Amino acid sequence: MNLQQLRYVVATAEHRTMTDAARSLYIAQPALSRAIRDLERELGMTLFARSGRGVIVTAQGRRVVKLAREALDAVHEIEALSAQGRSPEAELRIASPPGLEPGVAGRILRAYSAEHPKVRVHIVRCDGRDGVVSAIRDQRADLGLTDLPVPADLISHPLERQEIVLISPPGLDLPDPVPVRMLDGMPLVLPAPGGIRRREFDSLFAKYGVAPVAALETDGRDDRLEPVRAGAASLLWYRGTAEQAVRAGLVVRSLDPSLRRVIALVHARRRLPAIAQEFLTVAEGGSAA
Repeated sequence: MNLQQLRYVVATAEHRTMTDAARSLYIAQPALSRAIRDLERELGMTLFARSGRGVIVTAQGRRVVKLAREALDAVHEIEALSAQGRSPEAELRIASPPGLEPGVAGRILRAYSAEHPKVRVHIVRCDGRDGVVSAIRDQRADLGLTDLPVPADLISHPLERQEIVLISPPGLDLPDPVPVRMLDGMPLVLPAPGGIRRREFDSLFAKYGVAPVAALETDGRDDRLEPVRAGAASLLWYRGTAEQAVRAGLVVRSLDPSLRRVIALVHARRRLPAIAQEFLTVAEGGSAA
């Protein structure tokens, strides 16, 4: 038995399907199934039983999952102690996509640093929500700042609602705000197919009966604005990126009806280090609806 197997057990219990658990762990589903079977043989007990397209946790499995969570939490705390022992000052790691850094993250960080000047806050830059979730699961960050929803194995603390805007090349004959119906046939930079964010956009388009043209499909943060700068497409993103877009000579417009997403701090289902809990307290105390 090893820590990797314990992480597999916890993920399978939380997602209730091998496919979703494997996706969250960034491994192949057959490899996850094989690892679980090997652990069950080693322990001499059945942890999961098949139920339709998913799995259910057995009575013995529930006890093992509980202990596995406690063991992983203990490992996390030991690693935190070790990190503090190597550094004269405590370090708090916050995962965030670039679009949220200047606004939400910046405001919270200033308030937190004023109250806790001896804590060094390190921003772990991530490619969108999936990158934030991955950083939390891999324990590369203590907290994450992202839009909702997030997978059920993470706990979220909503902070504010942020507007989605249309970022376009200059010279387009568009009103402000732009009616959502005008997105029909418009060349847009869209998230890559198959991901959570792309499914959300597709659901939004279906709701309003529009079908934009995918000029570029990418999850990379560095290449989103390039087609917009080149005049080939527009981009739906957060108001927090508006300053960067305006500096690049682009035009930012609201949408009608107004579209907003909830921004939240998220973390794993484990006991937070004291410095992370204090950051959460400061963030919730200064958040705005």
